[in-house]
Amino acid sequence: MSKILKEMLKYLDKEKISDSQFEASNIVFYTNDKNYFLNSQSIIKKIVNDFKKRVELRPDPSLTLDEEKAEEIILQLIPKEVEVGNVLFDPQRSIVTIEADKPGLVIGKNGQILQEIREKTLWVPIIKRKPAVKSKIIDSIRGILYKESDFRRKFLHKIGQRIYDGWIRERKNEWVRLSYLGSGRHVGKSSLLLQTEESRVLLDCGVDVANNREPYPLLDAPEFRIEELDAVILSHAHLDHSGFLPYLFKMGYKGPVYMTEPTRDVAALLLLDYIKIMRQEGKEPIYEAEHVKEMVKHTITLNYNEVADITPDVRITLYNAGHTLGSAMVHMHIGNGLHNFLYTADIKYGKTALLDPAVTKFPRLESMLLESTYGGKDNILPNKDETDKAFIEKIKEVIQRKGKVLVPVLGVGRAQEVMVVIEDAIKRGELEEIPIYVDGMVWDVTAIHTAYPEFLNSKIRKRVFHKDDNPFLNPVLKRVGSTKERKQVIEEEGSCIILATSGMLQGGPSVEYLKALGPYSKNALIFVSYQAEGSLGRRIQRGEREIMFVEGTKSEVLKLNCDVATFEGFSGHSDRRQLLNFVSRCDPRPRRIILNHGEASRTLDLASTIYKKFRIETSAPRNLDAVRLK
Repeated sequence: MSKILKEMLKYLDKEKISDSQFEASNIVFYTNDKNYFLNSQSIIKKIVNDFKKRVELRPDPSLTLDEEKAEEIILQLIPKEVEVGNVLFDPQRSIVTIEADKPGLVIGKNGQILQEIREKTLWVPIIKRKPAVKSKIIDSIRGILYKESDFRRKFLHKIGQRIYDGWIRERKNEWVRLSYLGSGRHVGKSSLLLQTEESRVLLDCGVDVANNREPYPLLDAPEFRIEELDAVILSHAHLDHSGFLPYLFKMGYKGPVYMTEPTRDVAALLLLDYIKIMRQEGKEPIYEAEHVKEMVKHTITLNYNEVADITPDVRITLYNAGHTLGSAMVHMHIGNGLHNFLYTADIKYGKTALLDPAVTKFPRLESMLLESTYGGKDNILPNKDETDKAFIEKIKEVIQRKGKVLVPVLGVGRAQEVMVVIEDAIKRGELEEIPIYVDGMVWDVTAIHTAYPEFLNSKIRKRVFHKDDNPFLNPVLKRVGSTKERKQVIEEEGSCIILATSGMLQGGPSVEYLKALGPYSKNALIFVSYQAEGSLGRRIQRGEREIMFVEGTKSEVLKLNCDVATFEGFSGHSDRRQLLNFVSRCDPRPRRIILNHGEASRTLDLASTIYKKFRIETSAPRNLDAVRLK
């Protein structure tokens, strides 16, 4: 038995403990005594305080009430005004998850209803918010996790053994090293390998959807060995950070992937869609749906500000990045105070309609890896309120000439931001009530937003809590769910707004709409997302108006006559001013800053400015460069 488990057992009545398990960095004891389960919380609190670990006491599975009877009692205890969704039992871990539209009422005053459920069923209740919009992907993921309950219990215990008793390398000279496998002076295929004497941790594993020559991270680098990889941390779901992750499981990776819950759900959706798009383009997918499922099975979700050990010498905390729903900056406490490192990934340190700005206060901070997407001296984004106003004015122009507006969007973040801005303008009477068609995965991602309102800012969160005011339930929003419905949208009379993926016009329904609407001057193509170098969106922004599409042996040329406009103020990335402001507000301020995720000229310019302005050591490595942090 692990040393830490033996030490904790000294606090407990050993005769009443039937089993002890790790659940990754958390520790769970099981008791075969009903009264001991119900009356030992003070002992558990003392263990938590003394060891500074998350510890839980659960009933042994043999004690729990029959699932059918337990569900009957649970539904009787929950107030009638609560709409209950799935009730999912995890018999291996004595946990029951209850989905409800009003979680607060299920918890009850001072947790009274939860306590009654524990006492009457001997199951440990967990309350999840039922999405206001039905989500197949959330149902599917939760179903997988409970179907794989036995696997998950063994998997999480194995991870805990590595964390608490798994030192495998000789410690001579403490060091920390960071290798660029992607995103060095480049936007796309973010992937960074952090190594210590003991641990190997991968930060993101993305693809470059706009690069046909070198779209994948450089996993053939000599320092990367998949059999040595301890953990992967996913900052957020966008494909340039997540798109190559299932391939690790195809290669045989069997370790954990850490992320927030919304990131898990959205990433699974985007990755399955990526497979679908590759097939539609006549390409052989680099992995299959089964590898996405393996990723989900190996996911460990964390909340913001939740501290978790992930290896014997690495402890992480995820902080709000302000970029997309559930996006996270990763703070890494390495060794026993040896080094503290922050990986910002993509951040937004500014006002948006959906999210709070990125966090700037950390416990300790010696070095920081900062994005530089909009780091160039000319990358000053317009004011958000002015952008919203100009965007609505452009839509009104198109409506006046009875045209249609196509807005290619990233399925995550920009789409929902645009939806809220348009819905708000209609609500205020600034824009006439016209249909807003939502195509691609945007609808499913929006459903996920309604399941995790705690990750949204307070204004939107309050609106989501009230069905009559939920911006994502406004009847002007209409889902397009098939090729037939897409054709009807294109052919119908009158104006409309179409939000469709992909945001860079790299495949997906947005390209189909472009082919149909692009030749006509009354229509408009509006960009609100970053357009990567090499993407069709970037080529159009630069003035390309004759576009060749090739499908198999057939080719066609599209003459683009529609109005083209770009509104950069919607970006989920910080512009140059916000990046510099973020650095100045960091508490504590890092001693060293390393840049990534930006075109070479922008990255180098930002590095020079940070050094001159703050006198902080700053560098901008290339792909395959390695940096010693300590």
